[in-house]
Amino acid sequence: MSSSKDPNPVQASTRASDDSLQADHEKVLGKQPDEKGNYRLLPLNLLFLLSAAILFAGTYLGRFSGYFHPKVYDEYGHPPKAGAAAATAAVDPLVLGKNVYAQVCAACHQPTGMGLPPAFPPLAGSEWVAGSEERVIRILLHGLQGPIKVKGVDYIGAMPAVGPGSGYNLNPEKVAAVLTFVRKEWAGIDTPVSAAKVSEIRGKDGSRQPITVAELEKLP
Repeated sequence: MSSSKDPNPVQASTRASDDSLQADHEKVLGKQPDEKGNYRLLPLNLLFLLSAAILFAGTYLGRFSGYFHPKVYDEYGHPPKAGAAAATAAVDPLVLGKNVYAQVCAACHQPTGMGLPPAFPPLAGSEWVAGSEERVIRILLHGLQGPIKVKGVDYIGAMPAVGPGSGYNLNPEKVAAVLTFVRKEWAGIDTPVSAAKVSEIRGKDGSRQPITVAELEKLP
């Protein structure tokens, strides 16, 4: 007679089968690593060290970055104030005028100021360049229409306006600078043309059609 403590043959057979099945799986798959076994909290001393480095970097950039202003190259510098910005941006009118002439005027009047007959008169030795300041200012502001005689030669080309509101849209400072350069370079006149004078004439004349030689001759 079998003992009541003896395992059920069916259960023992099933358990053996389960154990063998598990063993077979382990052989095929290998022992799986514990996914949580390698995780640890960041050490507190390392956390404090990283925090201190970030704080130092932020403080350093805040003090020695020139306030991230694009025109500040001194690490101890400060952004320019409103009044100082205009003074810093001041440029020699002869240098500015030469650059404007090269960009806007030289194609017609040539880098030498000799012009291109019969359309574009010379500036070198021109009585108009050496003459009335108000006349040459108006020629640049409004443009010139109709024939003009320069150094005894007739020219028939049209002079476009280059001042504010024109296609070139030169501000009064650039108009004054290019006239200062032209009059100094080809007429030997040292007195600069002022931007205030250009603005005054523009305010007086307003927007208008190109000026003519007949109108210019009536001006002082």
